[in-house]
Amino acid sequence: MAGRLTVGDSSLLRRINAAVTLRTLRGGRPVTLTQLVGDTGLSRPTVEGVVEGLIESGLVAEVDHTPAKAPPGTRQRGRPARWFRFRAEAGHVLGIEIGVHGIRVVVADLTGQLLGTAARRVDEALDADERLGAVRAIVAEILRGTGVARDSLWAVAVGSPGIVDREGTIRLGTAMPGWTGLDLGARLRRSFRCPVIIENDANLAAIAEHWQGAAVGKGDVVFVMAGLSPGAGSLINGKLHRGFGGAAGEIGALHLLGQEAAPERLLSTTGKPLDPLDEAAVARVLRLAREGDEVARVAMDRFLRRLVHDVAALVLALDPELVVVGGWAAGLDGVLEPLREQLALYCLRAPEVALAALGEEVVAMGALRVALDHVEEQLFAVDPPGAGAR
Repeated sequence: MAGRLTVGDSSLLRRINAAVTLRTLRGGRPVTLTQLVGDTGLSRPTVEGVVEGLIESGLVAEVDHTPAKAPPGTRQRGRPARWFRFRAEAGHVLGIEIGVHGIRVVVADLTGQLLGTAARRVDEALDADERLGAVRAIVAEILRGTGVARDSLWAVAVGSPGIVDREGTIRLGTAMPGWTGLDLGARLRRSFRCPVIIENDANLAAIAEHWQGAAVGKGDVVFVMAGLSPGAGSLINGKLHRGFGGAAGEIGALHLLGQEAAPERLLSTTGKPLDPLDEAAVARVLRLAREGDEVARVAMDRFLRRLVHDVAALVLALDPELVVVGGWAAGLDGVLEPLREQLALYCLRAPEVALAALGEEVVAMGALRVALDHVEEQLFAVDPPGAGAR
């Protein structure tokens, strides 16, 4: 009969009602049943049934919400209101950065409330097995320190340098030994009973700055990871642009088009390639430039011109509203103004330029946001609440 719900339709409607109610509850503050009815637009019996189901699933709890003391002689009319809250502690998410010189892990509850962070320096010469062993050790350390059970993890996201495909394999990763061709997703999934998402570090930094940093409220954003070989992450209308094979934003390879000098020559103050070419060596050259060393200043100018050319190529292609500069260059005096001036010369419309706001935690925080996004897709899907989120 036309207009009558089938069994399947009825089940779908219940799941939609549950998702609507859960989204309202997830705001953080306890609410009454009456407030839920008003906020969701659902009938009271429907909300009552949905809430009972969410309590059974462990995602919602009824709370004692005693009102302020009433004046003497007054009576409470009717039954007291029932109050409910979303159980953010029902699950947890991890954000991990695997870098050349360090590993950083952050853990949060299901609302994104940060519960703890941990970081460890590592030798850049570590092979893949040793580096992954260090990751597992620091994860165990932060879980112990925060009292978070491994079984309560609903999603883990990981940031890494290099070109990362959608399955989590590092297609090209020259920054760390044994990284190219590594199936990072498969290796790390052995350590967790939840989904593990792998993403490029600059992409995650762009997501983090859009979430809580310098790019909040901006739609089209480029984040520049101004390292030895600069990379970039791009958001278009607030959504990450990865490219077909995950290689979007690899601006550090642009100099190869003209066979121009590599970074170790650009930053050299001796006429010989900078050796070792690492962040400490670069920081030394830039510090000398700030202190007035003329040879170092010329080297810094060469490197900044290259960075500007790389960024300008991306700006011309994407026309972003904002360029955010992060990585080791983020704390250096004089980085922003040359970028602004040169982009104005090279680009048809110069974007805003700002320093990253999240500092050393930017990649790990972007990973945390990706893990939360995965959980939210499960929580607010039309599947039963909690199903598939583990």
